[in-house]
Amino acid sequence: MKRITWAGIAAMTFLLIQTASAQVQVGFRAGANWGAVSKPEFLDSFSPTFRLSAGPTGALFLEVPLSDRVSIRPEISYVQKGFVIDEGFKLPIGNWSLPLGARAAYQTRYVEVPVLAKINLNEGPVQVYMLAGAAAGYAVNGRIRSRTSGIFRSQPIDVDMNMGSFGYNRWDFSAIGGLGLSAEAGPGKFFVEARYEHGFSRQYDLPFIQLPIRNRGISASIGYSFAIGQ
Repeated sequence: MKRITWAGIAAMTFLLIQTASAQVQVGFRAGANWGAVSKPEFLDSFSPTFRLSAGPTGALFLEVPLSDRVSIRPEISYVQKGFVIDEGFKLPIGNWSLPLGARAAYQTRYVEVPVLAKINLNEGPVQVYMLAGAAAGYAVNGRIRSRTSGIFRSQPIDVDMNMGSFGYNRWDFSAIGGLGLSAEAGPGKFFVEARYEHGFSRQYDLPFIQLPIRNRGISASIGYSFAIGQ
């Protein structure tokens, strides 16, 4: 037991020394997230189709090298998740049909803390890399944006979501995977990346039924990072 304890202390000390002497990167990214939700199978036959809901995303992050190609990237991010219900039908009037429809976008804004491993797949001024890790998020607020369409399209109507009602679960724990491309630009690096986020937390916790509705999302971002400390 003592040997294991001392080995753990030595490993932690080595990691701290490596981190202190490494060129830590600080950076930011901004882009768009296309949110969706999983749909319970028993709702397939009598519920509308859930579509992607576009919204903003952005983050500040640190990148701490562990080796030449592997680093850890903790982030503080903002992301809008949700889904869209878009339904319509045609109303027959004489010899022609009048298209009528309604669209409702459920938009929830989260503050998240992802912790990701970044693996560079090659060396050089232009690098391809992979991202993998997990995130914990908290829903700050949300809204339902609805509009109707016919001969004319109505202006959107926004209704704030009461996050404390309907058994809404503000916490969201998820896994993240992604690919990116970075290139040296001035004192730092410019990068573009795409991510997939797979939520594990049920979004609604009702008294008599547990709906397996979980967040999903695909995002694309651009950003810039540069070294600090040296």
